[in-house]
Amino acid sequence: MAKILEMPKLSPTMEEGVLSAWHKKEGDDVDVDDLLAEVETDKATMEFRAFDKGTLLKILVSPGSQVKLGQPVAIMGSPNDDLSAFAGLAGASAEAAAASAERAAAAAAPPAGPKPTAGPSPTPVPQRQAATAGSALDRTSYAAEARAGNGGASDGGRVLASPYVRKVAREKGIDLHGVLGTGTGGRVVASDLESISAQVARGATSLARVPATQVPAVLASPGEEAAEVRPLSPMRKTIARRLTESKATVPHFYLSIDVDAAGLVKLREQINAELASNANGKSNGSATPLKVSLNDLLIKACAVALVRVPECNASFTPEALILHKRVDISVAVAIPDGLVTPVLRRADQKSVVAIANEVRELAARARARKLKPEEMQNGTFSISNLGMFGIDEFAAVINPPEGAILAVGQMRDVPVVAEGVVVPGKRLAMTLSCDHRVVDGAVGAAFLAELRRLVEHPLRVLTG
Repeated sequence: MAKILEMPKLSPTMEEGVLSAWHKKEGDDVDVDDLLAEVETDKATMEFRAFDKGTLLKILVSPGSQVKLGQPVAIMGSPNDDLSAFAGLAGASAEAAAASAERAAAAAAPPAGPKPTAGPSPTPVPQRQAATAGSALDRTSYAAEARAGNGGASDGGRVLASPYVRKVAREKGIDLHGVLGTGTGGRVVASDLESISAQVARGATSLARVPATQVPAVLASPGEEAAEVRPLSPMRKTIARRLTESKATVPHFYLSIDVDAAGLVKLREQINAELASNANGKSNGSATPLKVSLNDLLIKACAVALVRVPECNASFTPEALILHKRVDISVAVAIPDGLVTPVLRRADQKSVVAIANEVRELAARARARKLKPEEMQNGTFSISNLGMFGIDEFAAVINPPEGAILAVGQMRDVPVVAEGVVVPGKRLAMTLSCDHRVVDGAVGAAFLAELRRLVEHPLRVLTG
């Protein structure tokens, strides 16, 4: 018997996701635990696997669609199952996503002006379709007219269109709620979609990639190029929500130091030379030598400093402060769609080489969107390094519930005074962002003082 597959909860914080790719096609046999699709959540790209065996009879959601939890995405069953009972499910699934997007667009749109008084009937469709590309794509109001009974939506809010037209609309990225149908009773026909596609090709190609109800009510002035509109991904939405909550609810304060990093640079060179020598001495000679970065050494230095100043390795709760006995450091990794923070567990108990190996492996999987949710949760302290982008100094936003985050700038070649003589030197600026509910100024200063001692006498980093 055919049954509906709904979007499952693939991560603890998932509320919606983007179905990025199907790995099965209609008519394929599916076994238990077969990979059906990949879903981009607020944390990573997750695998959507089958819970039962059967045949994938119908795909209800096209790749790239944003899907709510529990929303139907496919129908599974046996090859001879009757799907007539599910005839309207594909349209209903698409309309559910469109309605959600429309509510978001309406909330972001500027207040509407006074309603016009009753007057002539709406502008005929041919004139509307001959308007400028910008106004033709202002589909938020366009969709409202359709729902009012002047277009492809029936009185119940359902779009009147054949399965073929719905399929073409999905392929072209056109929201049928925003189309004025020219068929009988306002039914949307294929020629309506062709007219919209022609308008998009003439001047608004970038907007065609965006579902109509997600386009904000901001249009270019006459003669200006239309702005590109990028809908928020689940990850970007989560970043916006969490960082807004952090700055609004966490009382940040900042402490900065500028340290002599010449010894740290020299230690890194020595370690990498030794690693290269060991690799070259191997019989097969094919191993690529691992290189330790300054960031790897700083992670280890922070881990040691947190053990010595445990008050900074803490989190806030309304009832108590949690002083962690583990040192799990979140390392900020930039990816095309935002920022993720894979967690290096028990960093104080690992060698610098082990840290270098693990950080690279975590960063590679982060950029491939293959991290598991548990690999980005429950850190006790964060490090964000923008030195590789040429940034001298910055302050980072705390990643709750952690109590602090260290922002690291680039290594700078500067003149320094040593024993009354100006000599070349290497300096490194670091800023500690502290949650004042957890870390007082004196505690943050004590942590940075310990970190300075470790960086300026880097052999202490290796001995822990």
